[in-house]
Amino acid sequence: MPHDKAALLEEFDQEGFLIFDDVLDADLIAEASDHVTWLAKKNPDKRPEQLGHTLMTHDPFWVRLVSDDRLLDIAEMFIGPDIALFASHYISKPARTGMPVLWHQDGSYWPLEPMEVVTLWLAVDDSTPENGCMRVIPGTQKSKIHELRDAKDVDNVLASEIDLDIDDDEAVDLVIKSGGISVHNPLIVHGSNANTSDNRRCGLTIRYIPTTTKMGGLAEGELQPSAFMLRGKDHGVNDYHPHPKYIEGECMAFAGCEAWA
Repeated sequence: MPHDKAALLEEFDQEGFLIFDDVLDADLIAEASDHVTWLAKKNPDKRPEQLGHTLMTHDPFWVRLVSDDRLLDIAEMFIGPDIALFASHYISKPARTGMPVLWHQDGSYWPLEPMEVVTLWLAVDDSTPENGCMRVIPGTQKSKIHELRDAKDVDNVLASEIDLDIDDDEAVDLVIKSGGISVHNPLIVHGSNANTSDNRRCGLTIRYIPTTTKMGGLAEGELQPSAFMLRGKDHGVNDYHPHPKYIEGECMAFAGCEAWA
């Protein structure tokens, strides 16, 4: 992969995705893995594929993780220096029983105005075809947003899929080592197969927006549970939560948590 910004952006424009290896260190990834276990234990009513943004408002480790400068530096390449978080979601597919994510475009689900957003997908575990890695259809980000249709005849993470026939032979598997990330456009068609392997496949989706993008679909006075200002200038388009405080016994302990108290 080219390393200069212009070449990266050109490739992203053509393909709709990029992969960056070795972005986060092993110690932080180990904490992220512990965080998934902690969240699952704290929310036994949720499947591990459904540990989503509604859980993060008062979670300092989660906010610490998505505000890591190494991630923000990559996000800045695509959306500029004024960065907020729109949403984040662990999709942790258990060994042998992890559910698939059917073909879809992220932008189909998001009330963002305009649709200026970039997703970083962080590999908490090694992500392989065997354990249900993400698959993309390169170039499909150049099309429009398609309608969704219900898909409840098979257990899947979103209970919906794109209302379009997709040729699986055109898919590219995004094989990513733990600590690496993929970056993808909100319009690219993507999904993932079920995990039938003996290894968990956990990834964290992180949806960054420029602070000029408005989060819609909210009642007056309502805040997106995962709305956090992360870097640069607040343009006054959205309201944001304060960064959560670390409270011993209520939050997961992590390196540096004392600074969040």
